[in-house]
Amino acid sequence: MVFLHMAPTSFSDRELKKGSAELLVLALLDEVPRHGYEIARLIAEQSDGVLQFHVASLYPLLYRIERRGWIEGRWVEKAGQRRRRYYRLTPAGRRVLSDQRRSWRAFAAAVDRIIAAKATA
Repeated sequence: MVFLHMAPTSFSDRELKKGSAELLVLALLDEVPRHGYEIARLIAEQSDGVLQFHVASLYPLLYRIERRGWIEGRWVEKAGQRRRRYYRLTPAGRRVLSDQRRSWRAFAAAVDRIIAAKATA
């Protein structure tokens, strides 16, 4: 189980955070391979700190997605740095990401229609 920490707001629903964790990781791997710490940092950075991954829960998610064949990890050693595992999307992962993006947009649009609606009674 992966928990994505959200800064205190009215959106504290654990299931919403858990359900979006996979999509966030796959989306960040869409363009370039990244290592786990970078993924966590980018989630926090790009969400202006609203979403934060605990690295300890990120790696089990990465391993699970890798077992599904959606990403592929490879160890990289660079001079003066410790060894890191970089992950990249596989063709299957790209298809899953495309499907998840489509589903997320439809879901978000439906929720937005409901919460933006004015009471008519």
